[in-house]
Amino acid sequence: MKIIFTLIIFLTSVFGLQVQELTWPKGDSFLTFLSKQNIPNKLYFDLAKEDKELCSEIDAGMKYELLLNDDGTLKQVLIPVSEEMQLHVYEDKKGEYKFEAIPIALQTIDETIAIEIKRSPFQDIVDATKNVNLANEVMRIYGKSINFRHIQKGDFVALKYTQKIRMGKYFGSPDVIAALVEVNGRKNFRLKNIHNDKYYDEKGKGYSKIYFFKVPVRYTRISSPFTPRRWHPVLKRYRAHLGTDFAAPRGRKIHAAAAGRIIFRGRKGGYGNVIIIDHHNGYRTLYAHQSRFRKGQHVGTNVRKGQVIGYVGTTGVSTGPHLHFGLYKNGRAINPMKVLKRGRELVLSGKKKATFIANTKEYVKELKDIVSNVDRNLPTKLTRKESFSTLKNN
Repeated sequence: MKIIFTLIIFLTSVFGLQVQELTWPKGDSFLTFLSKQNIPNKLYFDLAKEDKELCSEIDAGMKYELLLNDDGTLKQVLIPVSEEMQLHVYEDKKGEYKFEAIPIALQTIDETIAIEIKRSPFQDIVDATKNVNLANEVMRIYGKSINFRHIQKGDFVALKYTQKIRMGKYFGSPDVIAALVEVNGRKNFRLKNIHNDKYYDEKGKGYSKIYFFKVPVRYTRISSPFTPRRWHPVLKRYRAHLGTDFAAPRGRKIHAAAAGRIIFRGRKGGYGNVIIIDHHNGYRTLYAHQSRFRKGQHVGTNVRKGQVIGYVGTTGVSTGPHLHFGLYKNGRAINPMKVLKRGRELVLSGKKKATFIANTKEYVKELKDIVSNVDRNLPTKLTRKESFSTLKNN
C-alpha cells in the first residue's frame, strides 16, 4: 500500500492539495461521514457484508487522513479500523466515489532506550520518547509489583520494544520485549514470553495477571472465524473479519464473557444491536447482531461474568442468527478463540522455565549494559532499527 501513501504525497506536492489529519467524532458513523462529505449513501449500502461490518469498527478518537479537492469536495480519505486494516474512499477519474478495505502500510521501529528517572518513570518516558502509549504500557506491565514511590534520583528505566509508525507518527500499541526499572538501585526486570504474551522476571517468576473469558453463547458452530487480513483470490480484494461469529438460534441468551461495565448499548451500523463491555484490564468485548437487549441494563451498568446481557438475532447486516463476538486488548482487535480456548498458564517450571531464561538472557545483559554505560549527562540513549512492513496476499 505504499502506492496510496505515494499518491497522497504526489497530489499534495503537484496540485497543492492539503491533507488534513482529523479525529473521528464521538457518535459519528460511516454513514454520517458520507453525508457530511455529500457522498451518496448508496456507496455504503452496496458494500459486501464484511465491509459493512468493518465500517462499524471505526472508533471515536481515531486519527484519520482527509484529502480535499480545491472546491472542498473529497478526493480521498484513509480511516484506520484496526492495526492491520483501513478504509479507503476515493474519487476515481470519472468523478465517482469508490470504496476499498486495504492493509495499513506500516513502518516498524525496534528501539532500545535508557532514561534516567528525574520525576517519574511515566513522565520521563513521555518526555524522552513523546510516546504516551509506551509509558502506559510500561505502567501496565509493572502494575503494583513494585513501589514507584521508592525510586531515587539516579535510578534508570531501560526498555527494548517495537513500535509501529503510520504516516510518520506512532500508531497502535508498542510491543515491549524487555523492561528494566531500577528502584533505589535494585533492578526489576520484566521480560515477555512469546509463547503466552505474559511477563516474567529474569528468574522466570510470573508477574502478569491472567484473565479468563467465558464463551458468551451456547453455539452450534463457528460460522465465520477471526481474520485480521486476508487476500481473496477470486474477488481480488482484501477482506477482514475482526471477531468470531457463533451461529445460534434466534433468541438464545448471550452472556457477558467476563465482569465489567457496559460502555455502549445501542445500534452500531452493520453490527445492528450492540453491547460493548469494558473489563477494566485493557480488554473490551463486543456483542453484535442482538435481537434485543436484556431489560434493566444501560451504559454504566456493571455486569458479572456469565450474566445475561441480550439475545441472539440478525439485526444489522446478517445472513442468519448468530453472535458476532469481538475481543479487544488495549484497543487492538485480537482473535477471541486464542483467549477463550487457552488457559494461558502463568507459572513456568522445568523445561519451559529453563528455555525462557535462556531465551531472555541476552535481553537482561543488553539492558544492564545500556544502563551501566549510559552517559550520565544525557537523559536518554537510543538505538533504532527501522523496517517497512511488507504486505503479502494472505
